[in-house]
Amino acid sequence: MARELQKIIVMGLGYIGLPTASMLATKGHTVVGVDVNEAAVNTINSGRIHIIEPDLDILVRSAVNSGNLRASLVPEEGDTFIIAVPTPFKVEGDNPKAPDLSYVEAATRAIVPYLREDNLIILESTSPVGTTELIERIVREARPELAGKVHAAHCPERVLPGHILRELVDNDRIIGGTTKAAVAKAKALYKTFCNGAILETDSKTAELSKLVENSFRDVNIAFANELSVICDKLGINVWETISLANRHPRVNILQPGPGVGGHCIAVDPWFIVSSAPKEARLIRTAREVNDDKPHWVIERVRAKAARFKEPVIACLGLTFKANIDDMRESPSLEIVQHLRGAQIGEILACDPNVDPAKAPFPLTDLKTALQKADILLLLVDHEEFMDLDRELIKDKVVIDTKGVWR
Repeated sequence: MARELQKIIVMGLGYIGLPTASMLATKGHTVVGVDVNEAAVNTINSGRIHIIEPDLDILVRSAVNSGNLRASLVPEEGDTFIIAVPTPFKVEGDNPKAPDLSYVEAATRAIVPYLREDNLIILESTSPVGTTELIERIVREARPELAGKVHAAHCPERVLPGHILRELVDNDRIIGGTTKAAVAKAKALYKTFCNGAILETDSKTAELSKLVENSFRDVNIAFANELSVICDKLGINVWETISLANRHPRVNILQPGPGVGGHCIAVDPWFIVSSAPKEARLIRTAREVNDDKPHWVIERVRAKAARFKEPVIACLGLTFKANIDDMRESPSLEIVQHLRGAQIGEILACDPNVDPAKAPFPLTDLKTALQKADILLLLVDHEEFMDLDRELIKDKVVIDTKGVWR
């Protein structure tokens, strides 16, 4: 049976929306990507990209040149509407980590005038439990004649920056609908480009499952980060300790670092805490451990800097993980920003993956940083830092938060 090609409106053209829109367009669907950033819209329509992701430029150029993908500032009528917008934090009462659903709500209200009977709305944004039902409620209140006639599903993204295109195709996908009909319609669409298994459930379970995936990793990383603090106090090498412990057949401890960043692991656990604040004790504690790790790193730098009269401190890495340009929720960026305001010496920031025009402060090239620094603070294990000639750093004071120079 031939595949049914659709007109798809993708709301949000960031790290998830743009790859998804491009992938769907290359499979023959007509795709309109919508974003509030006019510069991004113009860039995409010229066949170029405004973010860094391996091979995405090739995919976008192909999709645009085929005529199946175009970008716009406003939505229009279609068959399926995919919402892939940010879900950050906001301050709510005494909670500084409350989920901010304003972008999801705004995207939903933007598409409401264009909805027709039997349309499908898919929420890809990682969201608190009940957000898919919230979308249905917004539609029902604005267009009561469509009550029960528009389908809604949650299909959370599960991709790793730097490997997005491969994982979009190969990873298993969870599809949770508010009705069985919504699940069936969403499944048919994702099967046009997904090779992984399609796992069916209800919308609330799908929402929680995505949050649980990242919370599990956050708890494991918190264990490793807490171990690193304990080992430092006891004068023990944490990486050797973890390596030895992991030789046990049922132990798999992750690696410590300067904290936890990114748009998922550093954010999603708080959505669970907000939904069940009294019950999510372990999840909350893990978040607090990981949120505190940058402050511990800063104090280590202070202690080392006190040995010098006018220390030069080179901070290597600003992104939240290696070999990407993404600085969202980055603990490395937080550390460097704090050090720059701490007046403990001259701070040099180096990151070969970050566009200097997008950096919040001036960047220094690696050669200059190595020449001038008294203290080297390794925050991100970019390939450029991994391959350093050890002779260049043998006379430096080294604080290696990733354990790559041990």
